[in-house]
Amino acid sequence: MSTIRLFAEDCVIYRKIINNEDIEKLQKDLDRLGEWAAENAMKINPSKCMAVHFTRARVKDPLNYMLGDQLILEASSCKYLGIILRSDLSWADHVNYTVKTAWKALHFIMRILKKGNNSIKSLAYMTLLVRFLNMGLCAGILTGRDKYTC
Repeated sequence: MSTIRLFAEDCVIYRKIINNEDIEKLQKDLDRLGEWAAENAMKINPSKCMAVHFTRARVKDPLNYMLGDQLILEASSCKYLGIILRSDLSWADHVNYTVKTAWKALHFIMRILKKGNNSIKSLAYMTLLVRFLNMGLCAGILTGRDKYTC
């Protein structure tokens, strides 16, 4: 059976795919998810769903998963719980997004607190900026042989 993770209104279903049998099993699990949603009067919007193939290998075959009678679109990346996950397992998109967001927060602090004292600036920095840098920090530093725990 595929693994399903739920957080608030987000749902992720995934499975390690080794052969065509695994593809069929994942599709059956998607069918069951759709049936469960219908039985419980819930609606899943297939246009907000995406299929991502996570691997460093070259992928030639497109992903053709269905939810109900609609094809789930294939994507090269997805954002899940604030972390941008890329199909090629690179962290570049997530790091760039985090840096951009942190710069915006820093410039906001600099504009608003131009004349503030140092303790207020420090408090604003710790409150508004550091959270962007810590959010997903472990995801950004997990590479190859490195062993980090969060």
